[in-house]
Amino acid sequence: MKIAVSELIVRFLQRLGIEYIFGIPGAHILPVYDSLYDSGLKTVLTKHEQGAAFMAGGYARVSGKVAACIATAGPGATNLVTGIANAYADRQPILVITGETSTHIFGRGGLQESSGEGGSIDQAALFQGIARYHKTVERTDYLAHVLNRAAKILRSQKPGPVVLSLPYNVQKESVDPAILDGIGNAADDPASARPERSVSALGELIDGARHPVILAGHGCFQAGAGEVLAGLSERLGIPVATSLKAKGLIDEGAALSLGSLGVTSNGQAYRYIVSQADLVIFLGVSFNERTSYLWDERLLAGKRLAQVDLDPEQLGRVFKPDVALEGDVKDILTALAQRYAGGNVTTKDLRPFLAHVQDARQRARSEEAAPAKFALAESFFSRLAARFPQEALIFDDNIIFAQRYFNVSRGNRYIPNSGISALGHAIPAAIGARFHTRQPTFAILGDGGFQMCGMEIMTAVNYRIPLNIVVFNNSTMGLIRKNQFQLYRSRFIDCDFVNPDLGLLARSFGIHHRRIDSEDDLDRLFAEDDLTGAINLIEIMLDKNAFPDYLSNR
Repeated sequence: MKIAVSELIVRFLQRLGIEYIFGIPGAHILPVYDSLYDSGLKTVLTKHEQGAAFMAGGYARVSGKVAACIATAGPGATNLVTGIANAYADRQPILVITGETSTHIFGRGGLQESSGEGGSIDQAALFQGIARYHKTVERTDYLAHVLNRAAKILRSQKPGPVVLSLPYNVQKESVDPAILDGIGNAADDPASARPERSVSALGELIDGARHPVILAGHGCFQAGAGEVLAGLSERLGIPVATSLKAKGLIDEGAALSLGSLGVTSNGQAYRYIVSQADLVIFLGVSFNERTSYLWDERLLAGKRLAQVDLDPEQLGRVFKPDVALEGDVKDILTALAQRYAGGNVTTKDLRPFLAHVQDARQRARSEEAAPAKFALAESFFSRLAARFPQEALIFDDNIIFAQRYFNVSRGNRYIPNSGISALGHAIPAAIGARFHTRQPTFAILGDGGFQMCGMEIMTAVNYRIPLNIVVFNNSTMGLIRKNQFQLYRSRFIDCDFVNPDLGLLARSFGIHHRRIDSEDDLDRLFAEDDLTGAINLIEIMLDKNAFPDYLSNR
């Protein structure tokens, strides 16, 4: 018996293992919504389609599963763009379902039409650069191919958003459900071969180095390589630094951790690499602007370089490695660990590293003696690490304070706003993640970003999703004001604004509010407030004229 295309799409979602779909209905996507009604799939009504895309991204990031969002034609689809672009940059497996006007009115000026005909917006062109695959399904005779291609990309080792646009009349057409029988489970790009010679070449570089350093990136997280990396580091005596996106992959309290490398960090990893390292091993790290200190030549000068990455386009993209290996980071590290499985392994000389750690501690003590510009932010992250040594989930749009002050254990998960660094990400992404996990969750952001996504708090309220929203409140776009202070002679323009009363706003949402002006307020926050089962809006007051020292532009 044949079924409607809308029903087939719902069954396709189920075949992909999707449990939740985030979005907002509209007239042109209602057939799919009607098929969702008694499907068992759970719909989540968001306040804006951008929030739906960010929620799907947060869910995918934490669960490792395919996520989904849905919107109607025209503005529904265009509102998704920033969230989908963010997912594309982060390679998140997100299936995006959008509606479209019926095919028989293409080019005739249909309401919200986005076929690209007759002067209407061209949705295919809109998503072309930010989706791994986009298709407007105008006929059903190639639907099997479209769904098969979509499934392969979403399940691949290098996934990304897949956007399927379904005209209204096509959603209501009848098709044979056996179409789904041809949907394969295989990924579209098999794991790259890893010649043993290449792993041996990496081992020979390590053997010949006196003071190697490992720089681990998000590719290690994606590969699930944290445990084998920690074991290899301890076995060989190699210190490990991480990129911002991999912060916490190695417990930042571990003996061989150099913390996070990047312009907003405390500089410990940078100083050690510049002064001591003779080999830097890049594992699934892109060495972008933040991590590389705007590609500071001193970081890599005079050093041997090795690079391991699943994406061949990353190999040699920024620097020329002496050894480059394409493949799964965990598999390659496992093969490398087997090379050193015997008893005759000489641990690297750690005396320079230990001296560096001692110097870093003395530097930290001297900094503590000086007046702290961001004492409340530093104290908040210190207390957060102590209160939640494990199981906490932190989405962070601010980044600047956490990279410097927040020591992330392997028991916690820190997720910075990476991708295209879109403001307004933290709250919806954290909400999306909470549909997968019961971990205590924090969304950390500035007051500028808060005003871009604050209404999504009501999504958390509607679905009773516990969440802690931490807003750094200085009534300014902090990064812009900092740059205008440092680079434009304090010619401040369009950075300052007036905030609403967040206490009254929280009351209108029906959630708890806590304003932090002092250490005593922090004491009460962590002693009295329910940070695991309630929705809390926490504002930490900052001075708008206190600026971080780093430069974010050349």
